[in-house]
Amino acid sequence: MDSKQFDAKFTPYKEVKGEDYMNDNQTTHFRTILDEWKIGLMEEVDRTVHHMQDDAANFPDPNDRATQEEEFTLELRTRDRERKLIKKITQSLEDLDKGDYGYCESCGTDIGIRRLEARPTATLCIDCKTLDEIREKNRV
Repeated sequence: MDSKQFDAKFTPYKEVKGEDYMNDNQTTHFRTILDEWKIGLMEEVDRTVHHMQDDAANFPDPNDRATQEEEFTLELRTRDRERKLIKKITQSLEDLDKGDYGYCESCGTDIGIRRLEARPTATLCIDCKTLDEIREKNRV
């Protein structure tokens, strides 16, 4: 499931005034998002495996063979990025189980509902992420 499919299925959380941050309703909301996203990505992995098995051919023409190899390489690169994303999603689900989800791993403050909806695997609040990006930019 790419980000466009993820956004299409997404229903924003409606906050209730005075509710606690990361209450049961919010954690259920994010668990649903993360679970559905992970399932979609896993389905893509399965599709890729079947596609590569079904479409693998030994073309006599070197150009055809090179085109197929390039397509497979691009597909595998995409799946590798998704594999890393699945790992982040799994970590986010573990953080939900431990009660750490939604809190900045750097300063401990709330990451925020809207930021988590935009990036459900976020581990830093916007301020810490901005500082992290500035530091990274200065290293280059």
